[in-house]
Amino acid sequence: MNLIKDKLTESLKSVLPIALIVLGLSITVVPISTGDMFLFLVGIVCLVFGMSLFTAGAEMSMQPLGSKIGSTVGGSKKIWLIAFISFIIGILVTISEPDLQLLAEQVSGMENMILILTVSVGVGIFLAIAVMRIVFNWNLTAIMIGFYAVAFVLAFFVDESFLCLAFDSGGVTTGPMTVPFIMSIGAGVSMSKMSGDDRGDSFGITGLCSIGPIISVLVLGIVMKVEGTYIPTVNEPVPDTREGVLRFLHGLGEHALDVLVALAPIIVFAILFQLLTHAFNRGQLIRMAVGIVYVLVGLAVFLTGANVGFLPTGTAIGQSLAAIGGGWLLVPISMLLGYFIVKAEPSVYVLNKLVETMSAGAISGKTTGLGLSIGVSAALGLAALRIITGVNILWFLIPGYIIALTLSFFVPKIFVGISFDSGGVASGTMMSAFVLPLCMGACNRLGGNVMTDAFGCVAFVAMAPIIAIQLCGFFYKVKTEDRARKFVSASESFIDYEYDRDVRRSNVYTKYIEEEEASGKKTRK
Repeated sequence: MNLIKDKLTESLKSVLPIALIVLGLSITVVPISTGDMFLFLVGIVCLVFGMSLFTAGAEMSMQPLGSKIGSTVGGSKKIWLIAFISFIIGILVTISEPDLQLLAEQVSGMENMILILTVSVGVGIFLAIAVMRIVFNWNLTAIMIGFYAVAFVLAFFVDESFLCLAFDSGGVTTGPMTVPFIMSIGAGVSMSKMSGDDRGDSFGITGLCSIGPIISVLVLGIVMKVEGTYIPTVNEPVPDTREGVLRFLHGLGEHALDVLVALAPIIVFAILFQLLTHAFNRGQLIRMAVGIVYVLVGLAVFLTGANVGFLPTGTAIGQSLAAIGGGWLLVPISMLLGYFIVKAEPSVYVLNKLVETMSAGAISGKTTGLGLSIGVSAALGLAALRIITGVNILWFLIPGYIIALTLSFFVPKIFVGISFDSGGVASGTMMSAFVLPLCMGACNRLGGNVMTDAFGCVAFVAMAPIIAIQLCGFFYKVKTEDRARKFVSASESFIDYEYDRDVRRSNVYTKYIEEEEASGKKTRK
């Protein structure tokens, strides 16, 4: 119960700033209908309760399971087995990712399952590559440069409306279901082969898994010659509180079923793993079973609050902001929301805990949290600017990733992996359920093309934290080197002092001996 209590406090601190910002907007520049406000307030309660249960459950079940699978598979030393298991796990957890299903429902022109399977295969392939990188200690920066170069070359051969969808796909795949599992697998594989300097190898696995969907969806766009189209969702007004409560109950039933279906392959895989390896004792199995129940209930409640409570509010705020001053007020408001909204992402908590654990406390969760907030704030500001101006997304993404990849040569190795993982975890459920509807609402009001102007905001959110975290790493490196120089300088001063003191003592002792010898000679005479 103490664990749930702690998580409840953390969740409340994360979500409360967003609630206060939206409430402040509703009574000043962006009036919101009573029905939408009721949904939003109930959604806040669902988010706080759901996030606390989910994070507690992930800590009790997903993380130890992923870590044990990673260490067991990594310790087998069979390369084909490591690659194959990683590929299968990547597909299973991605198919079950709620964020991906939410994105697929927003797009017409193709079957939802085609997009979901394409993205899942991309994640599976790149999870295998990410695990191989840990096993063989391949350079993360070189791999990132190579695959992002491939992605941007492919980007010139697809329709612009499909281009934004491809880059958004890379962000939504690393959500609350995927991140705890694949990051723990990376940590387990790393620990199975690591010496003291290999501790940072597990980071970067989420970042690599984010590239897979981008490339696979771009290839799909070239092969099938499809164009993404958008069908706006019309939200009926809420006439009374009874109707509002019924919507939440209906949404809870739907999302509980979705999460159960999503968890089923992972649960089956975990049972088979236990039967084959007997990796967990009875007490651990009971704790993990309770944790899975927490994940199921928590994620269902969280998704209900995000989709039923936040989605209509995000759309309404976006439409209202776009109607003020040509939409330019959207830029600062989006930046303010971005700074706080990333704190409400369940996956961010998982990343911060793993950072503290794998760095042995040298890098605090507060440091990565601040970098994420600044990065997402800048990202949503750019996304709002693009909605207003209609500039092609590549004019932002290509220079952004050039900067990010260049910085990777000047920061400590562990910060490179953390930064690319941060880009993946920041673009989670809250981005799909609140930010994307906000951008769509604003784009509709301004008369823009939703597929080319509103889509792509998740891609910005996935890119900006990479730069922000690496800048933190650069300053960390500078600060560490400065401390080292001061320590060396102080040590040299101390050594010089000790040497001078020893010389003085030696001179005094030599003079004493000479005087004694002179005195002895006089006595003998």
